Amino acid sequence: MTDLFEPLTLRGVTFRNRIGVAPMCQYSANPDGRPTPWHLAHLHARAIGGAGLVIAEATAIRPEGRITPQDLGLWEAAQEPGHAMLAQAIASAGAVPGIQIAHAGRKASAAQPWVGGLAREHGWQPVAPSALAYPNMHEPAALDEAGIADVIAGFAEAARRAVAVGYRFIELHAAHGYLLHQFLSPLSNQRNDGWGGDFAGRTRIVREAVAAVRAAIPDDVVLGIRFSHTDWAEGGWTTEETVELARQVKALGVDLADVSSGGLVAHQKIPLGPGYQVPGAAAVRAGAGLPVAAVGLITEPRQAQEVLEAGQADMVLLARATLRDPYWPLHAAAALGRMEAVRVPPQYDRAWGALGRSAGLDAPVAAPLPAL
Repeated sequence: MTDLFEPLTLRGVTFRNRIGVAPMCQYSANPDGRPTPWHLAHLHARAIGGAGLVIAEATAIRPEGRITPQDLGLWEAAQEPGHAMLAQAIASAGAVPGIQIAHAGRKASAAQPWVGGLAREHGWQPVAPSALAYPNMHEPAALDEAGIADVIAGFAEAARRAVAVGYRFIELHAAHGYLLHQFLSPLSNQRNDGWGGDFAGRTRIVREAVAAVRAAIPDDVVLGIRFSHTDWAEGGWTTEETVELARQVKALGVDLADVSSGGLVAHQKIPLGPGYQVPGAAAVRAGAGLPVAAVGLITEPRQAQEVLEAGQADMVLLARATLRDPYWPLHAAAALGRMEAVRVPPQYDRAWGALGRSAGLDAPVAAPLPAL
């Protein structure tokens, strides 16, 4: 039986438990894509909270790949020092530092969600597999061969930079209606060349991006990929196709599939409910023989434990639950009677009392923070 607090080792990386913090866009970067104090506070707090993996938000591989002008980027050297601080802060609290590298495609050049609409200042024309706009967004330009080659190179370059600054888990974003997902789905990819049409054509960019990234990073760095296992729309990308592509990218060096769903089209019909995406993760795990992370309205400790006990996933990734409670893993350990499996920071002894002392407060939890 897999336990929520059992360590997981992939390649040369050991996660202290099976709880991860999913990448969540904060739309709070400097205009040049550099991290701000907000990112440091946001990510460090969740690492202190006891997660085994903390993944920095979707980070653009090219300026035009940002969702908003306030997105993180990792396309140039000037952005590296800020990311080095984020990776070091996460690791200092005992979690594995991860990053999701991404290109928004036709969903780029939007304003921050709390503003709404399109980016009125510093906006740009997005690119996509086909010149098909997402509703109420800019019409994109269809990528040509040179543009596709640049995207693939961009993923490899961003991954190389990510490893250089200290990230130990690299995730390609091929979900939620962003560029790689746009190539996968017939609803957004209407090309009739070698990058569209049948399954082999539509999945080609993902396979080539995975191969390029794997070649760019060391063997002991974990490579993940996030899939939307279904578009929840007729004629779209399917769970069966996700399983087959997962088999193929496993052979190319992917170590973990982060299985989500939806995000490609506005007319999707999502059956929201607790753990609604877990069956997709279970299908990929069983069908592709690839370790998976389950996501989607996993909010309670017993619920997360049962996902692992049922063999539906190897890890759970939490998003909104950790926005509400950065210390969800520590509270889960207390709720499940597993405090011996976690270590509360000694600075928090006054809050955790005897529970914290039973977890080994005498030992330092992590290395010192980087200097500001």
